[in-house]
Amino acid sequence: MAQQAKTLEGRSGRVNIRKLAVTAVLGAVAAALYFVGFHVPFMPSFIQLDVSELPALIAAFSMGPLSGVAVCLIKNLVHLLATSTGGVGELSNFLLGAAFVLPAGLVYRMKKDRVGALIGALAGAVAMAALSLPVNYFIIYPVYFNFLPKEAIIQAYQAINPNVNSLLDALIWFNVPFTFVKGLLSVVVTFLIYKRISPVIKGK
Repeated sequence: MAQQAKTLEGRSGRVNIRKLAVTAVLGAVAAALYFVGFHVPFMPSFIQLDVSELPALIAAFSMGPLSGVAVCLIKNLVHLLATSTGGVGELSNFLLGAAFVLPAGLVYRMKKDRVGALIGALAGAVAMAALSLPVNYFIIYPVYFNFLPKEAIIQAYQAINPNVNSLLDALIWFNVPFTFVKGLLSVVVTFLIYKRISPVIKGK
């Protein structure tokens, strides 16, 4: 009995070490993806699209929601070394990323099949999009206003949609839908590759 307990303890230790290592690797991949953003049509030039939440979503599905949040944290700590926003951009990115992967991981933990993964991922995308409104309004754009006048930012949105008359309009018309689509992109890519890479991540 004692020998069996030691064996189980040893296996548990190896699993935890592997889990930490894989989380760190996925965090590094997420950080690299964070640096590779690109401009998308119908958005102002200062807004870029990246898929850095993808590794965090994979971690949340394969190792649990806390691993997904840890990947978001690692990504932003690495990006903090090259930031020009005093960490405000990284804080908001972490909050939105956590809002995305936590619901996804929690729902999938309760219902471990494709339906559960889809429901969880979509719930996460909705949560991230909803949170992007207050995060951008109260955190991100007040910092942007130190570098670019508020009027200039609103004018950049008005050049695309003349109906934008305020920052709140811009967030509702552009940032919230953009954040939701960004989440959906990570969901689609995850569903395309997860089955292939899951055995590698889990060490099977």
